[in-house]
Amino acid sequence: MHEDALRAMLHDDPNDRRAFAALAELVRRRAADPTSPDDPLAALPEEERVEAADLAVWSLAEELAGHPRAWRPLLELGRLSVADDPEGAMRRFTTAAERDPSGQALAEGLEVLRDAGLPVEALGLGIGHWRVREHDVEVGRQLVLAAVEADRLDEARRHLAALESHGDATAVAAVRSELVAAIDAAEVAGSTA
Repeated sequence: MHEDALRAMLHDDPNDRRAFAALAELVRRRAADPTSPDDPLAALPEEERVEAADLAVWSLAEELAGHPRAWRPLLELGRLSVADDPEGAMRRFTTAAERDPSGQALAEGLEVLRDAGLPVEALGLGIGHWRVREHDVEVGRQLVLAAVEADRLDEARRHLAALESHGDATAVAAVRSELVAAIDAAEVAGSTA
């Protein structure tokens, strides 16, 4: 799609996953290869191209995060900053979670923190914002997995028990066996260590 059309879509809904991803990819490619394809000597080294692309996406996300309902751009800013500025990333994930009543932003923020090796921080974010009956089941799944990764198995069991009270029994059943297996595997690993 054309950049103007994507921006118009994001103006209407700053959390449109597909429009945001498409526009981010567009600015990423433009920033990573600003030179003419006819001038191979002017091309940036790989590391500088990645940094330029990340800065371009950062700029886009910052621009869109000013919208009072925007949470997807905040997630992107958090993802880009989690390695260098975990406290700043946590603030962005917290604001994103507060702006999204569905819990999708919270689930994605928890996953980014877990992927960054910060399960304790994920637990802090999740415990402070998780509304079991209102949020998507994925939030509970991410919270249980974060507790397992933080070696807090009793807490993982409590979160799993809380997840059972979610209104969508089918969605809970779909993740329950995975979560029980993760808790059991961590318990076995802990007893043999």
